[in-house]
Order: sequence, then structure tokens, then C-alpha cells
Amino acid sequence: MRVGKSHFAARWGLAAALAVSLFAARDLCAQEKTLTAQQVIERIQKHVGIEWEKDTVDTFKAGDPQTKVTGIAVTMMATLDVLQRAAAAGDNLIITHEPTFYSHLDTVDELPQKEKDPVLMAKREFIREHKLVIWRFHDYWHRRNPDGIEIGTARALGWEKYVDAANPYLFTIPETTLQALTAELNKKLDTHVMRVIGDPNLKIKKLALVPGASGFGAETKALEIPDVDVLVTGEPREWETVEYVADAVTEGMKKSLVVLGHIPSEQSGMDECTKWLKMFVNEVPVQFVPAKDPFWTQRGITPN
Repeated sequence: MRVGKSHFAARWGLAAALAVSLFAARDLCAQEKTLTAQQVIERIQKHVGIEWEKDTVDTFKAGDPQTKVTGIAVTMMATLDVLQRAAAAGDNLIITHEPTFYSHLDTVDELPQKEKDPVLMAKREFIREHKLVIWRFHDYWHRRNPDGIEIGTARALGWEKYVDAANPYLFTIPETTLQALTAELNKKLDTHVMRVIGDPNLKIKKLALVPGASGFGAETKALEIPDVDVLVTGEPREWETVEYVADAVTEGMKKSLVVLGHIPSEQSGMDECTKWLKMFVNEVPVQFVPAKDPFWTQRGITPN
């Protein structure tokens, strides 16, 4: 049977139309998978489970919220080192738990040179050069039930089964000594500089885990609970909680204090945040970029 040219033309036209449709569908799919930084944050606000209020530090700190996201880096603290590693990996949205510009509100009022401070200027220039967007996730990650930082740290320590049913910051663990407890904390949380007050042989069974810098009131409230043997925390002031525990020990009270450092105490909580975020953001890569503990010790030197 002979097939006329008009038949071939019709078939070719149909094939071309199908190809155009397929390309259009693929482009539409690609567009649907494109997320802006603002859209990512809106998803977080939707899934966090708490009504969002304006009075919060959980806001954009740098960059354009309408930037298309190529990758998300979640971190405990957006240090320049973290930003460099995130940018090298192709991540342009940084979600940080702690401030980026050295104050709780990310203002520069306390810097002597303010906007002209050389450290601040260099960091901002890197952010601009790499078109990074930085958003802080602090208040509402703590306000979740359970507290996102607390549950992440507890899981890193393997303490979920020891948590107090009435108070998620209290744990009753198998009896150990203060020295053995600090060794476990050091190993599981990868602390570089841990400081401890109390008798190394003190028997520990009930403890309060209060990561970060919760302040004198919250720290002493935990220590005042009669059967709490130790407070494990991140960054207490030395003239407040540290002095308080030192006096308690001198008075013969069976109390102790473990200072992990701010970053090690909350790092696992932001690793937990990364896993949570991956549950509802899958259009772009999401990775945890741990902040490095900046401290080191001069080992072998004993203080006078």
C-alpha cells in the first residue's frame, strides 16, 4: 500500500506536538521543584506546630528571601567557616540556630566601629559574593514540644528512655560517677574543652540537661531540685551559676556542674532539625553542617 506525503506530514506533526508537550511538562515540573528561601521558611512555619508571632529572632539575617534555593545547610552557628563549607557544597540557604553577627538580635551596636568593623565587613562580603541567604531558627525550635534542641541532644546521648515524664529537662540515669559521666559526654558530644565543678567520685543518678545559655534563673532552678546531682549545660556565666555551684560544693552539698560549651551542647539539636526538615523539603539537598568548637586547651599545664 502506498502512503502519501500528507500522511507522513501528519504523523511528523503529531510527533513534534508530543515532543513539545513532553518538554513543556518537564519544564513545568522543574519550575514546580524550584523553591525560594521564603517558601522554605513558610513550610517551616507551617510544620513547626506553633502559631507564629512577630516578636522573635527567627528572621532573615542576610540575603534576598526571594532567592531560588540550590541547597540548604542547617547549622548550630553560622560561623564564617560554616558559610565557606556550605557555599563550597552548593548550599545557598543557611538555617542557623544562633546569631550570625555576634549579638542576640544580630545588631552591630556594640561593635566599636559598628558597620565598619573589619571582621563584620569581611563576613558580609563573603555572604554577598556567594549570594547566601541566612535565616535564624532559634525561638520556635526551642518552643516545639518536645524542645528540638533538647530531644536532639538526648538522642545523641542515648538518654530518651531516661527522661522524666513530667519534665523533659530531667533524666534519671543508671548510677555512675561524675568522672564517668563526663567521659561519656565527652565521647558522645565530641567536646574539646569541658569544664567541671564537683567531686569526681560523686554518685550521679538524676541530672538536669539544659543546653545552650539558659541563664542563672533556669540553671539554679534545676540545681535546687533536691535529688538533682548535676547540671549539664552549655554556657553559664562564671560570676553567676559557676560561683553558685562552687559555693554549694564548699558547703558540702552533693551538687556538681558540667559546662560543655555552647556549640557542643546544642549541636545535636540542629542535626535533629536537619532530619526534621528533610521530612517536608525534598526539592533541594538538605545537609547538616556542624559548627566547629573553636576552643583548645594547653594540655599538661596544671593551674596554680
